[in-house]
Amino acid sequence: MKHHLIRYKTKPDRADERLVKAVFEELRGKSPEGVRYMTWRSGDGTFVHLVEIETDEHADIIPGLAAFEAFQNGIRDRCIDPPHRDVMTVVGHYLMLDE
Repeated sequence: MKHHLIRYKTKPDRADERLVKAVFEELRGKSPEGVRYMTWRSGDGTFVHLVEIETDEHADIIPGLAAFEAFQNGIRDRCIDPPHRDVMTVVGHYLMLDE
């Protein structure tokens, strides 16, 4: 299982949650196995995405979505701080993961 944390800060007038929501709608419609995904937005326009993939074979599920491609298009123009991805290791959790 791999966990990726992606964060970026949008320009105040460029935060478009519809693009993010479209990714979730496509995921719900296709219901792919092997991936879990969540997005948060803070009050200052920082978005944080948590992606969990079961194996490397599942790594292309989200990038392969048409809605994700639309979301990626122009992302750097919408951001003050560009997207930064970290591979994360779970240290502990309480009822947050299906483990």
